[in-house]
Amino acid sequence: MSISVPDVLHHARLTGIGGYRPERVVPNSEIVDAIDSSDEWIQDRSGIASRHKAAPDESVVDMAEHASRGALQYAGLSADQVGAVIVATVSHPYQTPAAAPELAARLDSRAPAFDISAACAGYCHGISVANDMVRVGTAEHVLVVGVEKMLDFTDPTDRGSAFIFGDGAGAAIVSRSETPGIGPTVWGSDGEQKHLIAQRDSWMTLAGDRALPWPAIVMEGPSVFRWAVWSMAKEAQRALDAAGITAQDLAAFIPHQANLRIINQMVKALGLHQDLPVARDIVTTANTSAASVPLAMERMLREGEVQPGGLALQIGFGAGLTWAAQVVTLP
Repeated sequence: MSISVPDVLHHARLTGIGGYRPERVVPNSEIVDAIDSSDEWIQDRSGIASRHKAAPDESVVDMAEHASRGALQYAGLSADQVGAVIVATVSHPYQTPAAAPELAARLDSRAPAFDISAACAGYCHGISVANDMVRVGTAEHVLVVGVEKMLDFTDPTDRGSAFIFGDGAGAAIVSRSETPGIGPTVWGSDGEQKHLIAQRDSWMTLAGDRALPWPAIVMEGPSVFRWAVWSMAKEAQRALDAAGITAQDLAAFIPHQANLRIINQMVKALGLHQDLPVARDIVTTANTSAASVPLAMERMLREGEVQPGGLALQIGFGAGLTWAAQVVTLP
């Protein structure tokens, strides 16, 4: 006797998007003294002018809830219509339980819920997983959240990383569709280079030294820059090829917000038209890791920089090393 499975795969697309940026804005001027630096040096090196910082009692789940409610409203859905909840994060301060089940409960949902740990590529990983779930019929609507409270995991005295990160959350709804709205995902990992972006300390090390409340995340900036510019531009091109389109077909490019120079170099490497809308939210949000791509997409749509229905190339890349890219139809 054989197992019954659907004979036809469904299509999937994004139907909702939401974002949340904490109220407090931290300009470079507040962090330069601790690293003997200047606003000019930070902006020249990274493009970052400011970042949002979550309140001390504001959790990863709090931020995820704000973004999720926005995405549900955008899609015109209630939480009980969501068939699964996926949260991409590396800054939820608990090994277990995951953030996703708590988020689902706050939304009054008992849907299956789980976390993904793929750092800055986590959201794009989540979109791929949600796309597959919808296509095979596991769920009709999936909530995908990228959320980080990165400033809890930042050493304010580390010159190479103190200015890099910010806090925030972005969420999307992946739903069944009559036409394809999410292209094939191009993704991978390179664990041999895990040292390029990593926690400096383990939890066990910190057990005997509580100078920092959480393990600080640091990076080897020059090496990360070279890897991101040359390797990730090729992966982005592969995503275009997999979707069967060219750069001229795009309505937007939404890369992970790691560094303004990286973004500009990727634009050149891909041969993107100078008038194409490109997310450069890093200037005011810094690197929000898994939240950066959906946060940028939400802003671009809300401000009218891009219109629903166009094609966007999105790519996330970071610690692991991990990466994922796909072409999506804007919700």
